[in-house]
Amino acid sequence: MLGSGARAAKPSFVSYISPEEVHIKEPVEKEVNPHLLPGELLLCEASTVYKYIQEDGSNRGTYGKLVCTNFKIAFLDDSASDDNEPQLKNKIVGENDITLQCVDQIYGVYDEKKKLLTGQLRKYPEKLIIYCKDLRVFNFCLRYTKEEEVKRIVSGILHHSQTPKLLKRLFLFSYASAAPKTTDGRNQTVMFDTLEDWRDELERTKGNVKYKVVTTNEGYGVSEKLPLYFVVPICVSEESILKYEGRGIPIWCWSCHNGAALLKMSAFPKEQDDIASQTQKAFLDGIYKTISKPPYELLKMDDLSSSLPSLQDIQTAYTKFKQLFLIDNSTDFWATDVKWFSLLESTNWLEIIRQVLKKAIEVAECLERQQTNVLLIEESATDLCCVISSLVQVMMDSYSRTKSGFQSLIQKEWVIGGHGFLDRCNHLHKSNKEEAPVFLLLLNCVWQLVQQYPPAFEFTETYLTVLSDSLYVPIFSTFFFNSQHQKDTSTSGESLKTQSGPFRFLTVWDWSVQFDPKAQAFLNNPFYAEKPKPDRSQRKTARFKHQRQLSLPLTQAKTSMKRGFFREETDHLIKNILGKTIGKFINSSDELPNSFREFYDSWHSKPVDYHGLLLPRIDGPEIKVWAQRYLRWIPEAQLHGGGTIATTAKILDLMEEVRSLQEKMDEERSQAVSGDVHSVPMLRNSARLSSLFPFALLQRQSIKPALPTSTWKDLEDEDDLVKRDDEFVDLSSDTS
Repeated sequence: MLGSGARAAKPSFVSYISPEEVHIKEPVEKEVNPHLLPGELLLCEASTVYKYIQEDGSNRGTYGKLVCTNFKIAFLDDSASDDNEPQLKNKIVGENDITLQCVDQIYGVYDEKKKLLTGQLRKYPEKLIIYCKDLRVFNFCLRYTKEEEVKRIVSGILHHSQTPKLLKRLFLFSYASAAPKTTDGRNQTVMFDTLEDWRDELERTKGNVKYKVVTTNEGYGVSEKLPLYFVVPICVSEESILKYEGRGIPIWCWSCHNGAALLKMSAFPKEQDDIASQTQKAFLDGIYKTISKPPYELLKMDDLSSSLPSLQDIQTAYTKFKQLFLIDNSTDFWATDVKWFSLLESTNWLEIIRQVLKKAIEVAECLERQQTNVLLIEESATDLCCVISSLVQVMMDSYSRTKSGFQSLIQKEWVIGGHGFLDRCNHLHKSNKEEAPVFLLLLNCVWQLVQQYPPAFEFTETYLTVLSDSLYVPIFSTFFFNSQHQKDTSTSGESLKTQSGPFRFLTVWDWSVQFDPKAQAFLNNPFYAEKPKPDRSQRKTARFKHQRQLSLPLTQAKTSMKRGFFREETDHLIKNILGKTIGKFINSSDELPNSFREFYDSWHSKPVDYHGLLLPRIDGPEIKVWAQRYLRWIPEAQLHGGGTIATTAKILDLMEEVRSLQEKMDEERSQAVSGDVHSVPMLRNSARLSSLFPFALLQRQSIKPALPTSTWKDLEDEDDLVKRDDEFVDLSSDTS
């Protein structure tokens, strides 16, 4: 007992229960086994792993099993139910699956400090954070997992996802050996692996008068980098092709309706002795003179290595850019949101997209208005040449804006054209120096056109997004070889287990492998214009809607790093990302040539022909961030229960109901069942569905935290904060 004058003791209670144990139930001992694909092997696993759903301080999550196979890393949650199961999903890669090729970086957390994990570990982390190339972020707590299991799972994940490997060790070969042989569902995609495919393309574009398909490289006798068949000017001899292993030879890409053609050429190495340089210069002069004479048009050459950013610049810009969207938690999101514009501009990614689109417009002007042949030159002619030639064809050839036409274009210019997907995507983790998001740059540029002129495209932005995701799914051969020669030599090898003959790889163009018919509906544009509709009023409507995406406002003078703040920060921070109308815009800083500007302005002053030439708008904030791809996993960027995906689902439901009604009207027999008229809704419950992407469920709910005190002090230091004349568009009334 205490005396009358004694003070009461201070509370001394100490909790030894972690936040995870407070917020979740004890794990249920229920055996959950992974779904394995043919050829997929379970390599290691760990039980009682805690996966964070909301990493914002509350530590909400669920227990489960973390496994690693020769195909993927997967978290198995025993609490799955019909309500949590996504209604539209990828059949190959689940919500909690990460293919080994999709792993970007792995961090461990030691005493609340993050550390990049590489090589052999002396100490194993308490938490594991996996950053993915599709911009997902997974947080796992290993504190309650057995020590031996932690060692096995962490070492296994690091070894199989981060260390260099041989080509034949890719899951691509295991799957091809074990998967049942199925029909090739390429969906009318021209593969350009036969002589007939090239001849048909020449005939389609009316290029067969001045150009020919050559078989000189059959057996890869000329070069392993060139395809078996390619097209050159008729006047180019076989001896010329053989002389320098295909270098210095203009290779045909596409012919315009007026006869002008787009060509590409692999340049000679720059560092050579004088005698070799003079000999090669004489050879090139002869080639140029040959193809500059009638019946060929005038020739304009463009060295892309000097007129566009280098691959290293592109890689550096994208590395900075993607960091803006690899969000660990809600607090980090809001903390970086207040300086969104300065961060976005500092990456230079949007500027690179603008430069590439500008270059494509310049080429289109030469072909369309000047009727001049254009020869694109690059060291290997398999990187930026692929980007520009593809963009020009998308802009000038309406066939390339159909789904099968675009897929055929990718086959022709990229897969058969020899783009080094294996090296550029670093699938084998052999050299970071070769890595560069060249194909992703093309998709970003095509997306600009798709969102500016939706009726001109048979496919949707969702199609482009799942195509970018397919870069990292190693059951398709499309994006996992550097050249046709590499694929052919790998295919001719015998299967690993069956020894039953050559491999039969799947092509990514068979979308039924990844999606069922209802999910594939999101890949097709229901508003695709079957016929040209040069309606000025439609174009103005499209222009108004298109400004409600991410874009970078440019100001005439450089301002401080904190520019871009809005007047009502506390209520509208999210609109820094979701939409805005900026009061003062200017064009890009570099002046455009008069002929280019005249061509550009003249085209944009006329109504759009959705089946004719399309020129992207590239001035200032017209270049936007591809919101669906980069923001789809971030809850703070979603419109819960709404957004473009919910709207698209409603439209598809209506179209299905109209189709059912039409079938009933056409049915002559009275046995027609009335229940067939009302189809099952596309989406049952959109509460957890990402409003930007139909195949994503949100990992955590958005809870806007109070901004840190330091952030508010920074805001208070901005004397002119309330003087900003930025203006918002109220997105609550229009989610288009």
